[in-house]
Amino acid sequence: MEQAVDDATRAKRQDFYDRLGPKNLAPLWEVLKGLMPNEPTSKAVPFQWRYSDVRPLLMESGNLLTAEEAERRVLVFENPSFVGQSRTTSTLYSGMQLIMPGETAPAHRHTASALRFMLEGEGAFTAVGGERTTMRAGDFVITPAWAYHDHGNEGTEPCAWLDGLDLPMVSFFETGFSEGYNDKRQTLTRPEGDSLGRFGDGMLPLEAESRYGLTTPIFNYPYERAREALVTAARGEEPDPHVGTTLRYANPIDGGWAMPTMATWMTHLKKGFETAPMRSTDGIVMCVGEGSGTATIGDRTFQFSKRDVLAIPAWSWRSFKASEDCFLFCFSDRVVHEKLGFYREDRRSPN
Repeated sequence: MEQAVDDATRAKRQDFYDRLGPKNLAPLWEVLKGLMPNEPTSKAVPFQWRYSDVRPLLMESGNLLTAEEAERRVLVFENPSFVGQSRTTSTLYSGMQLIMPGETAPAHRHTASALRFMLEGEGAFTAVGGERTTMRAGDFVITPAWAYHDHGNEGTEPCAWLDGLDLPMVSFFETGFSEGYNDKRQTLTRPEGDSLGRFGDGMLPLEAESRYGLTTPIFNYPYERAREALVTAARGEEPDPHVGTTLRYANPIDGGWAMPTMATWMTHLKKGFETAPMRSTDGIVMCVGEGSGTATIGDRTFQFSKRDVLAIPAWSWRSFKASEDCFLFCFSDRVVHEKLGFYREDRRSPN
């Protein structure tokens, strides 16, 4: 219970505080409750970017400048709470990238880790560490930190995908580095499919290790495999009331998350299934791979459909109802929370 403070005491304290400021000091007791709240309150807000709204603008950008001019032709998904800060949640960046036929997004590298979730088009590719992979709808493709990478489109139609990066985290720690390559495209030294063949079929080299440190040695997790695994798992047991049928993308070497700073998973919800509300400390970006339905995030409700993107702030209640069979790709900062001992979740009992 707060004690009553008389005017004389209040004035004396204020005089003391006024003398602290010029010496770059501050009284902890005046800000302690804000530093240690009873529970988290995210600055981010729930938001939805409809693909039907974003796509025409993305295609228009393809007529304004080339991929080489832009280096990366991307429309950033800016959370309304972070205008001008390139943040989709408090800790994650995402956007939609466009590569037109015949274009190359020049090779470079950076300390931020990146992921791609392919949305539209045929003929796109990305090259990482001397190996190229073709990107097909629903594929989850990884660019490890400080690995040279370039993108291109050898097809006849525009190609678009979701980008996700840990840029806000890198910026917080002030560890951002980047470097260009000596050519538009890097030299290929491995055949396509090499990493998936070595590490992605339930077998490993005798002394398995990743060329990318803490990041999985696989850099393309094909959608057809993920979808088949989810459908098979859904047949094998009843869906979890809070997360439906969910499988995470794993590093085959240690079984952990595929990336050191961004957790990634896919959720399958059968038509008519409704999840019970839950919340967790991680901020989440969700992209609809297939299907349509309703998402309730905090006090807002969104009607989502294929290729839409949603921002789910940390510690916000969330639930989903599938109008048709859904496959939902998600990434979050959960892996960082787990490593630091911050992760917590709260699940309401199903009705």
